[in-house]
Amino acid sequence: MKYIFEVRIKEGFTAEEYADAWVRASQLIQRAPGAMGTELLQKIGDENTLIAIATWHSKIERDAMQSRHTTEIDRIIQSVAPFVGIRLLGEYEEFRKVDSSFTDSKR
Repeated sequence: MKYIFEVRIKEGFTAEEYADAWVRASQLIQRAPGAMGTELLQKIGDENTLIAIATWHSKIERDAMQSRHTTEIDRIIQSVAPFVGIRLLGEYEEFRKVDSSFTDSKR
């Protein structure tokens, strides 16, 4: 499943400052059972809008991690909370996928 949220950087703070904290927290979160990676995307033409996508084996494992945050993870998240607005876009399960290994026989 994918856990997706939007981050809006407030004036006086930078996307780089947020990304530094995001990496530190993500490195700790990725130790949790079921964590399968995460990525941070920056909107083209708006450097203050980011999308974070965390991939998990299951919603159950993601929810379990959320309920067992360490104080270190909480401290990192709280250190940037006043400088960003975060909006959960949702939790999604894979529905369809086409990757680069897909080939069209008519090419």
